[in-house]
Amino acid sequence: MRAMTKLRRLLLLGTAAMLAAPVLASSRRALATMTDGPFYPPQAWRAAWSDQDADLSRVQRGGRVLQARGEHLGLELVLADTSGRVIDGAEVEIWQCDALAAYRHPRVPAPPGSFDEGFQGFGATRSGAQGQARLRTIRPVPYPGRTPHIHFKLRHANFGELSSQLFVAGDPGNARDFLWRALAQQDRAGLEMQLQAAAADIDLRWSVRHTLVVPS
Repeated sequence: MRAMTKLRRLLLLGTAAMLAAPVLASSRRALATMTDGPFYPPQAWRAAWSDQDADLSRVQRGGRVLQARGEHLGLELVLADTSGRVIDGAEVEIWQCDALAAYRHPRVPAPPGSFDEGFQGFGATRSGAQGQARLRTIRPVPYPGRTPHIHFKLRHANFGELSSQLFVAGDPGNARDFLWRALAQQDRAGLEMQLQAAAADIDLRWSVRHTLVVPS
């Protein structure tokens, strides 16, 4: 009897935990992964940066706050697995070129005027209890030979480490981009951002809410 009572208690606790965990509608297809590419800024190099937060559109320098050029974008990513269960506590990193098509990387020459000093280039945050990770950046611009895109990297004990890229839905450059063309048709929706005009009362031009589906 005692063993049965204990088993019932465990089953009830397990059921309660499942009910408490948020579940999202999911494509049930994990996102297509890609390499980091040549411009992922090494951790040892960026350790000297004063800013590595989730806001890439502002840089603090010499007591001043510099604003990034380009169209500012509010990016909300929601992490969920292929079962629809949200993932909290995941590390989320993004990096991209600035409005002048310049990356922040130790191998990229950076003479004055060749890059946007108000753009952070790399940002990081963690997903919250609802799987949400909020960042602020700029609408990506074309890079020579590439369509506009934002690189991202995710880390969590549940799925390890994943890297891929976000593309702008409907951008005419996508059809000419070798990485976009290499994606299977059914994988494109998982990496395609639908940009929306931001509300007039906030300091943004665009907003995005996009779900990244990771393996269960």
